[in-house]
Amino acid sequence: MARFRRAALALAGTAALMMAIAACGSGDNSGSDDTNAKVTLSYAIWDKNQVPAMRQLASAFTRENPNITVDVQLTPYETYWTKLKAAATGGAAPDVFWMNGPNFQLYATNGVLAPLDDFDAGNYPKSLIDLYTVGGKRYGVPKDFDTVGLWYNKSLFDAAGVKYPDDTWTWATFKAAAAKLTDKAKGRYAIAANLSSAQEYQYNTIYQAGGYVISPDGKTSGYADPATVQGLKFWTDLIAAGQSPDLKTMTDTAPLDLFESGKTAMYYGGSWDAAEFTSNSNMKSKVDVAVLPKGVKRATIIHGLADVISAKTPHKAQAWKFVQYLGSKEAAEVEAKAGVIPAFNGTQQAWVQAHPELHLQAFLDELNYAVPYPVSRNTAAWNELETTFLTPAWNQREDVSSAAGKLAPAMNDALAKE
Repeated sequence: MARFRRAALALAGTAALMMAIAACGSGDNSGSDDTNAKVTLSYAIWDKNQVPAMRQLASAFTRENPNITVDVQLTPYETYWTKLKAAATGGAAPDVFWMNGPNFQLYATNGVLAPLDDFDAGNYPKSLIDLYTVGGKRYGVPKDFDTVGLWYNKSLFDAAGVKYPDDTWTWATFKAAAAKLTDKAKGRYAIAANLSSAQEYQYNTIYQAGGYVISPDGKTSGYADPATVQGLKFWTDLIAAGQSPDLKTMTDTAPLDLFESGKTAMYYGGSWDAAEFTSNSNMKSKVDVAVLPKGVKRATIIHGLADVISAKTPHKAQAWKFVQYLGSKEAAEVEAKAGVIPAFNGTQQAWVQAHPELHLQAFLDELNYAVPYPVSRNTAAWNELETTFLTPAWNQREDVSSAAGKLAPAMNDALAKE
């Protein structure tokens, strides 16, 4: 299950949000925080597929804490952030709610989220702890995570006489295989070199090339770095060589659909795609996955959700008790069975073992070199700039070095306004 596609889709009216929640997000909590009082906590989520698991966890928590009831509130992702923005600006955000990386800093730095420093960060991958830390403070307890792997169609590899990908693959191996897997006469390509899903595509190769998207302090674009350009060139070269469809084709037909219809032999996709492929009768016997090919170094983008607490909840003690439970090993084991990779270290094997026909261990093997999804206070602003300035390069109308060179100062200007 994809957590998000582009932050620009998630943030509507960002400037207005920053002003409004800055005014409403600070101040003391109102209401009683008596731990003996009977209270109902609101818990906002966006994935309908996880509702049964979240309700199971809420019920288990209430059995242990009879004075605290949890109301699991589902809002579809398409409207989740609009609803949360309205609630936050009115000082009435849910007591506990899901948060993702691209939106995190906006809410944390405007006083909407309560700091949560009092938990054992060693129970979770460091990259996820870093993702939900800003200004030296942690604001989210990691819930789950996803990394990106190289999915491939075994039937097409067999037909082309190409060995299946494994952890020995490098960019050179990938490119050699791509040439053999492309069959223009049959309208078949090695891979769809997409632009619109950076988590799955160019962000991975940027870091594999030794480049970066945004500096660690969140103030400078990495697109002027020659290594970053090489990471982008990995994809534009595939289009230029005819080993990927052009951008118009990928816009008309999603890369996932191209892969599932046998039009592409490989697919850079997330761990969430395991559920998609194993439920597809046409694909489930043909597909498998490996770690991403190595560039100058190994890297994969990691993202995951976190459970956060409203800074203005009138039930902070109860909310914190619930979030601690959600971040427990017991809760993680429930999540694994629900089809997501739990963030709690040592509990991920249940997810891997759910589909022994796939090499899902690849997604866990990548944890050692995972890079947190690049974010800032206003991620959406420069995500839009990435699309604007890089599209001509993906359309083969502008050299990628030139496009990235124009993007860097524009992104720096956007960061300076945060």
